[in-house]
Amino acid sequence: MTQASPPQDPPLFALLNEIGIIEQLARNRFDAAQADGLLLSHFVLLNHLVRVQDGAAPARIARALQVAKGAVTNTVQRLEDRGLVRVEPDPADGRGRRVWLTPAGRARRQQAVRAAVEAFSGLAALLPEARIAALLPELRAIRQALDAARDAEG
Repeated sequence: MTQASPPQDPPLFALLNEIGIIEQLARNRFDAAQADGLLLSHFVLLNHLVRVQDGAAPARIARALQVAKGAVTNTVQRLEDRGLVRVEPDPADGRGRRVWLTPAGRARRQQAVRAAVEAFSGLAALLPEARIAALLPELRAIRQALDAARDAEG
């Protein structure tokens, strides 16, 4: 019995589908590479604070990461228990809070990056650094377009 060929999906869907599959495979490999059980969801929050805004409000982090505020609260608590972030009152809003990286959090983020690079080192033969660098502008453009669409939706 011959297997039917898959339908010819529109290129945009096929691209996003490939990115989604890559994300799932990368997430599993990333989690397995972390010696102390740091999960990708924890790293994402640390990385966000390094990349975008240290001292962000949990609601702003949740919006940026496209997760529920409760999920961010849970992750922040776990990271705070490990000494990787600290939570302080928001000086502009007495009821609010701000999340800050600790020096240990910055160091742990760097350690996670090194572990991830090592876990994915086998890809270097398939995707040399120059080829990866050539892909980045297009991938960043896609991310920026999706960020802008999210922000426009309110």
